[in-house]
Amino acid sequence: MATPPRLTDEQRQAALKKAAEVRRIRAEVKARLKMGTLSFRELLEQADSDRVLAKIKVLAVIESLPKVGKVKARRTMEEVGIAESRRLGGLGPQQRQKLLEFFG
Repeated sequence: MATPPRLTDEQRQAALKKAAEVRRIRAEVKARLKMGTLSFRELLEQADSDRVLAKIKVLAVIESLPKVGKVKARRTMEEVGIAESRRLGGLGPQQRQKLLEFFG
């Protein structure tokens, strides 16, 4: 197993700060989805140009939608043929279209 790279204290602090900011953004997006102030379609459009949003797992996004729980989210992903580890940026055009039909 490879050892992690040696970082200076400044590099480590910068990495921790960046990771915290990414987690905050993702949590905010999921909360906006849950409240209905952000639509699934809008999120997909934003994910095309935003690397942070593109790296959110599709399953986490679907579970954050109103009236969708863990079971419905997993069933839908299985029906569409999307792996649980897939991220928004890795969705193909047909997968996106199917998801929009379900949640758009």
